[in-house]
Amino acid sequence: MSGYFITVEGGEGAGKSSILQSLGKKLTTMGYDVLTTREPGGIDIAEKIRKIILDPTHTTMDGRTEALLYAAARRQHLAEKVLPALESGRIVLCDRFIDSSLAYQGYARGLGMDEVFTINQFAIQDCMPDMTIFFNIEPKKGLERISANKDRERNRLDLENIHFHEQVYQAYQKLVRKFPERIQVINANQPFEQVEADAMNLIVSRLTNKS
Repeated sequence: MSGYFITVEGGEGAGKSSILQSLGKKLTTMGYDVLTTREPGGIDIAEKIRKIILDPTHTTMDGRTEALLYAAARRQHLAEKVLPALESGRIVLCDRFIDSSLAYQGYARGLGMDEVFTINQFAIQDCMPDMTIFFNIEPKKGLERISANKDRERNRLDLENIHFHEQVYQAYQKLVRKFPERIQVINANQPFEQVEADAMNLIVSRLTNKS
């Protein structure tokens, strides 16, 4: 594929979703053909699955059910939106991808990172991100941001205790060590403008080297 697949990852309150939109706009003004999207969601079917997964009333959802729903949403989103964009040469910026499942369901839910990766291999086939940016912020600070942001969507993951979010954070640290070439880390505990600038520098550097 002639396009370039960039994903952004991080725990709750890392600020990646807000910055992703800004990154997409800035890259577009630089002349890049950019598609900005998110997981779970991005297309009609996956957005409907998102509502099921994140519904705060679905507190009895089994961990394996959750993992399978994420993988199903991921597959449809990939097939319908991401792959066609990459095949046409576009840059795809995606809010979350497979690393989220490995961290949240594989590690924090205790299902096993290898097991969850196997589920997702079926869903994504060989499509892995060319680059992943991890927005690094300690769980406690991220959750404080969420509490302070009254406009933020509240979902089922917000009901989890601090231990769960600490497990997610530990999982991301493991993934950073395992995939040092793909996953680049930026300090998300900085002002918005600085985090955005750090992310832009990483992306533009990769795109320039790709050319």
